[in-house]
Amino acid sequence: MTILATRLDPSSESYQANRLDMLAKLEALDAEHGKALDGGGPKYVERHRKRGKLLARERIELLIDPDSAFLELSPLAAWGTEYPVGAALVSGIGVVEGVECVITASDPTVRGGASNPWTLRKALRANEIARVNRLPLVNLVESAGADLPSQKEVFIPGGAVFRDLTRLSAAGIPTVAVVFGNSTAGGAYIPGMSDHVVMVKERSKVFLGGPPLVKMATGEESDDESLGGAEMHARVSGLADYFAVDELDAIRAARRIVSRLNWTKSGPGPLASGSAPAPEHDEDELLGIVPGDLKAPFDPREVIARTVDGSDFDEFKPLYGPSLATGWATVHGYPVGILANARGVLFSEESQKSAQFIQLANQRDIPLLFLHNTTGYMVGREYEQGGMIKHGSAMINAVSNSRVPHISVLIGASYGAGHYGMCGRAFEPRFLFAWPSAKCAVMGPQQLAGVLSIVSRQSAAASGRPFDEEGDAAMRALVEQQIESESLPAFLSGRLYDDGVIDPRDTRTVLGLCLSAAHNAPIEGARGYGVFRM
Repeated sequence: MTILATRLDPSSESYQANRLDMLAKLEALDAEHGKALDGGGPKYVERHRKRGKLLARERIELLIDPDSAFLELSPLAAWGTEYPVGAALVSGIGVVEGVECVITASDPTVRGGASNPWTLRKALRANEIARVNRLPLVNLVESAGADLPSQKEVFIPGGAVFRDLTRLSAAGIPTVAVVFGNSTAGGAYIPGMSDHVVMVKERSKVFLGGPPLVKMATGEESDDESLGGAEMHARVSGLADYFAVDELDAIRAARRIVSRLNWTKSGPGPLASGSAPAPEHDEDELLGIVPGDLKAPFDPREVIARTVDGSDFDEFKPLYGPSLATGWATVHGYPVGILANARGVLFSEESQKSAQFIQLANQRDIPLLFLHNTTGYMVGREYEQGGMIKHGSAMINAVSNSRVPHISVLIGASYGAGHYGMCGRAFEPRFLFAWPSAKCAVMGPQQLAGVLSIVSRQSAAASGRPFDEEGDAAMRALVEQQIESESLPAFLSGRLYDDGVIDPRDTRTVLGLCLSAAHNAPIEGARGYGVFRM
């Protein structure tokens, strides 16, 4: 075994400072997560309870197996926008009757569960996760439909939700809709296009047009129950497959549906039988590894040593391209190839090493884990002449065409094309998470502001204008502030550029859940690539 040693000194001033900085970030993050947990606020939560209804997360808790984990995804969706944090939808991965499922639950305490643009993005991301990982999809529905003031941003792209349901079904991936309340207008197609449908007596309301719309359109007088109630759909229209007497009965029915799916994983199981060995080093120490100032270097092997099974890591090409650590390990028994930025900047050697490593992982059908802390590819005359563009392109080529599951975790900086080479969001990793310490942008705030300043100075010189030093200083300060705020994890998570901001101490658990979910689909690497410039 090649157990990683540690050089971390938990008693050092730097470690203690890093730890305090991370704990402060986690405290701030908890406050933002609390906004999602609060839903529509005490008034609307109380009104929902008075109607005898369960909250969205309570429904999920009863649906999943007792004492099992629920990996919530995108809890900060819509953060920093005009819409409530969480986007009126809870989504994640949970185990139902021993089967890993993607679960979504409308939050009816937030504007009746109406879908705004971020609700839509969150739902589509959940559908994507179900599709690429071959996970059954369970939708717990209680929604007033589209948030009408934002219909221009919801209506046209919203059709993709219904498209996804039909494509999941066509791919043999089961879809289940449990309707607890309204699922009206376009929302009626969620049960309409699901494989299995459960409705609740005197609660579920599923119709294309409610009584007022029917009156306006046809002159017909009707009531909710005869038009779209659960009993009507169970006895008359046939839309409901299961007629539940209350919410608990509906959840019981959903669990029975999943238990009868005859669902088995297509991918291989963990290499070792029984529980995998825990890391040799304390996971709590992950709090003190990343400096508050990301310009200060840190060794990602300290992260790996507290994440992989038994802290056992076989490093690949350790003496070549030392700014990127690559190697083999297992996490909860699942084999992984790890790429971790060691010094921030990626040179030609790191790019070539990573391209070879990614190809090897694909030949062996081994998932890849990317641990980001990069300022991008090296610039300068020497490096351009040395082929930096073509070598960086080879790395991006390898990442783009790799077929094994990718999981990315932003632990430090993730700037520029380095974000791409390390499998950023645009390169479709199966899952992407961030630590509270992470920052992601086209470049660092000071660098970006400095570039704009240089361009402005050159423009003034070219036109013979005097350069406004005072105005330039104000511009730089403003740009730095803007880029800093837009590169923070909550901002990026709010726009669904990641699947959540996680506590560093939970990294191993989150990776284990993601790897297990990914192995519901076959694990098959690419056997061919595009042209590599040599």
